[in-house]
Amino acid sequence: MKRLIIICEGQTEQEFCNVLLAPFFSQIGISLQAPLIKKSHGGIVNWDSLKSEIEKYLCCEKDVLLTTLIDYYGIEASHRFPQWSKAQEIVDKCKRLDFIEEAMKNDIDENLCVRFMPYIQLHEFEGLLFNNKEVFYNQIAAEELVGKDELESVFNDFDNPEMINNSVETSPSHRLERIIKGYNKIVYGVCLAEAIGLAQIREKSPRFNRWLDILCAALQK
Repeated sequence: MKRLIIICEGQTEQEFCNVLLAPFFSQIGISLQAPLIKKSHGGIVNWDSLKSEIEKYLCCEKDVLLTTLIDYYGIEASHRFPQWSKAQEIVDKCKRLDFIEEAMKNDIDENLCVRFMPYIQLHEFEGLLFNNKEVFYNQIAAEELVGKDELESVFNDFDNPEMINNSVETSPSHRLERIIKGYNKIVYGVCLAEAIGLAQIREKSPRFNRWLDILCAALQK
């Protein structure tokens, strides 16, 4: 069985990988491992640290393909991702992330980078959860769903949940904290994602969908 490692930024992404992505890849004969970024305490780390971790996995695991599941929201210039300043000149966010991902790949050892397929989620993982409005009403208790007006507004304003923007006030995770009383990222994140289903998430989130297509194509060669 071929193997895939997805280095995850936090526990929410890790649970998503274990609960939804692992069964998906298992169906096509792929074994999935989803470790957390080391020394991150549930967040992003500087590029040199992440690069070192990526190269260690690729050196030790000769038969594995490796990717990342990290949020664009929260990465700062101080994290020193390759070509970061130049990337900020690209207006289109999807093209900007494509550029950064390519720079990440090119910065990995030339003998290892062929098995590295970086991925940065636009803008953050929680955006994928704004997929089906009815799932919120069906899965969240009425007394906990305290931000119905904001929920309705998000779905009216964004056809593509990946485009929900990334300021402190408007990032998907901060919206969810206002919409759901007592919101817990790990518990609610996986609950909502399971209720939506991977197929529906892929249908409404084109960049995420493309990532899975690329991984499947590479792993099935």
